[in-house]
Amino acid sequence: MLDIAAACLVVTALLAYINHRFIGLPTTIGVMVTALAFSLALVALDAAGIATELHDYEESFLRSIDFSEVLMQGMLSLLLFAGALHVDLSELRAYRWQVGALALVGTALSTAIVGGGMWLLLPLAGFAVPLLYCLLFGALISPTDPIAVMSILKSARAPKNLELVISGESLFNDGVGVVLFSILLATLASGVTPTMGQAFELLLHEAGGGILFGLVVGYILFLMLRSIDSYVVEVMLTLAAVLGGYALASTLHISGPLAMVVVGLMIGNHGRARAMSDTTRRYLDMFWELVDDILNAVLFVLIGMEVILITLSWSVLLAASVAILVTLLARLLTVGLPVAAFTATFKLPKGAWKVLTWGGLRGGISVALALSLPPGSERDVVLALTYCVVLFSILVQGLTIGKVTRAAVRNA
Repeated sequence: MLDIAAACLVVTALLAYINHRFIGLPTTIGVMVTALAFSLALVALDAAGIATELHDYEESFLRSIDFSEVLMQGMLSLLLFAGALHVDLSELRAYRWQVGALALVGTALSTAIVGGGMWLLLPLAGFAVPLLYCLLFGALISPTDPIAVMSILKSARAPKNLELVISGESLFNDGVGVVLFSILLATLASGVTPTMGQAFELLLHEAGGGILFGLVVGYILFLMLRSIDSYVVEVMLTLAAVLGGYALASTLHISGPLAMVVVGLMIGNHGRARAMSDTTRRYLDMFWELVDDILNAVLFVLIGMEVILITLSWSVLLAASVAILVTLLARLLTVGLPVAAFTATFKLPKGAWKVLTWGGLRGGISVALALSLPPGSERDVVLALTYCVVLFSILVQGLTIGKVTRAAVRNA
């Protein structure tokens, strides 16, 4: 494990240096582009019978890393807490119904639209994928990834209220998407379709339980932080609460992602204002910003390198093009159109629907969920489609969201 962690950090640091020194893209995108280019070059060289040993070494290295386990049980809790830590709860409260509707209703509808659309269209590309697998693809690809969204939004310079809604939606729809994915995966494993009542009960247990658990952990952590004044101990307590709380949430079979978002919101607002000295706030912010930036860079490097494990063909690329279009259409129908039709209700600029539609970025969480599917040909298809959608999302949407935002606000 130590060797793997060391290799990941060394590779990430070198790629970050290359990007900063020679390329100049935002760090997360730059390291992913560099890792992707390097991996594709190895694939091409291997096909030509050159540098086969290097290709095989990278492939064996990646296979030694359980990407799904590393992200879902390792990085995710830290990244979600760090992201929620800087969301202003007083401002988010004014958009609670809008964020809730987009996160819950929008994600559920998008899952159905993407799943149904792919089930109808995939046969045209030569893939007969069962409806349940298509719905699983819809569940894992519909939520916007808070890690990708919040890292790239920093450079988009969106209006404050629009950035608040996008980041708030991404923090919560991630938890909803994971719960929907879990319900569908349990159906796949058991072969028994749950009733609406059972599905709602599971959703309430996982999502509701995660939020309630987050409130309890956040309140206990708040009381502990308020009772002392030592930035070293206080930073350590936040780290312990995040890692320990996420592990306990997983043991209780409730939503760890939602729990960590709630803890982050509580500590970032009430804890920061009422339980910390100025010195503690400064060190806490620096620590979690570093954790956020370093883990984001490592995650995006791994995403870029994972291409070496994906089996690509012209038929897969055709199916991936269909998946990209269907996913964008679902985002437009479930988020863009409602915001455009009820602009006054959502309290956003007139052009906000364009930003919300194009800013629906997918990232590592989608890839991790796809990798958690049981082995088989269906999993291979879903994984390839997921990877292509994520790449398009980060490289194309991520690099142009700033221009889309500025144009939408200027024309509003």
